[in-house]
Amino acid sequence: MLEIKDSVAVITGGASGIGYSLAEYWINRGGKAVLADVNPESLNMAAQKLKTRVATLQCDVRNEQDCTKLAAFAMDTFGAVNMVAPCAGIIKDGLMIDIDTETGKVNNKMSFEQFTSVININLTGVFLTIRECMEQMVNHNCQGLICLISSTGSLGTAGQINYSAAKAAVSVMPRVITAELFRRKMAHKIRCVAIAPGYVKTPILEGMNKTALDYILKKVPIGRLIDPEEIASLAGELFCNQALTGDVFFIHGGLRLDSKG
Repeated sequence: MLEIKDSVAVITGGASGIGYSLAEYWINRGGKAVLADVNPESLNMAAQKLKTRVATLQCDVRNEQDCTKLAAFAMDTFGAVNMVAPCAGIIKDGLMIDIDTETGKVNNKMSFEQFTSVININLTGVFLTIRECMEQMVNHNCQGLICLISSTGSLGTAGQINYSAAKAAVSVMPRVITAELFRRKMAHKIRCVAIAPGYVKTPILEGMNKTALDYILKKVPIGRLIDPEEIASLAGELFCNQALTGDVFFIHGGLRLDSKG
């Protein structure tokens, strides 16, 4: 078993949501955290709330140089990288083609920018973050976990062809990365998993119209949204338990998707 105490976590999207909850969970258990976010104001606010054992760096995960700088910054600041959690992500939902119910003709379609902007952050940004951090982990003999954030959307959700495509790609990464490390006899030292949350208690969901939120909750057997703290707790267990690697771990309250997503 690994210990969180004195271990170093690199968390993108760390100023809010799942990323911030993970940082808070990590620091409360004696760990150290490097928070990265594209928004410097939110990042400063997060650091002020966490107070100790935290370092911050503005980072655009779409930018290769920013990701290289982030991994090096973690090593320079705390001397190790033990947990990598690329939590930065966006949603730009919409139907690939929207068909008018009266005319039966297409009246709108997902733009190229709407598709690629999600792919660039939710997939390419994940690749760049973990590639650069893994290089530092290997070169400095660090032990730990790559903890990716997939989603139940990876199973295919209508109106999310961009988001679902990115998360489906992320969900296969643990198998690929574990296999590559296994070939180099390093899979015992650097493990890789993915967490796939369902509907999470975020300001966006909580601020939804009550009818729409009730419709969502009817699909969740536990009858409520998942708390970000529950996701952080799972990430902590995955880090500590060295038998867990190469797979996707769903945390969705028993969510059941119908045939229409």
